[in-house]
Amino acid sequence: MKFERFVGIDPSLRTGFVALSPYGEVIEMQEIERDGDDPARMSNLIQAVSESVLDCDFVAIEGFGYASQRGFLLGGIGWGIRIELYRRGIPYVDVAPSLVKKFAGAKGNANKEKVVLEVYKRWGFENNSNNVIDAFVLAQIARAAKTETKLIQAQKEVLNKILKERK
Repeated sequence: MKFERFVGIDPSLRTGFVALSPYGEVIEMQEIERDGDDPARMSNLIQAVSESVLDCDFVAIEGFGYASQRGFLLGGIGWGIRIELYRRGIPYVDVAPSLVKKFAGAKGNANKEKVVLEVYKRWGFENNSNNVIDAFVLAQIARAAKTETKLIQAQKEVLNKILKERK
């Protein structure tokens, strides 16, 4: 299957969303959030993210952070997005938060500022939202999984781990 876009999703109350072309150009980037009370807010957020994904996309979505204080809420959002992708037949890979950081060029336990710096140094990409920054790295991972992309050793290790877990 030939994919037209490579999408990164960082699920949260403010979900980061980035779509890249096969050549790595940013086609779309946004931070998606919805107001209101749950579960309506969660449902509307999941729907908005799902509507941003096209049938021609390959998606990398950030895995669940186990130390999150709002684990149930964020887990609900994360599972809701995954269910919508599954329902639509859109292929995706889960990427642990530590692997997102490593792919960016930082250590797996690096803080957000270090990841922002590494993303800027490696790709020249910047954004005011850490969620969009993470989504950008996830989109790069999705692209690297399906196209010929020049990778450093740490990125090859991340990709091998993700693709091995997918089987």
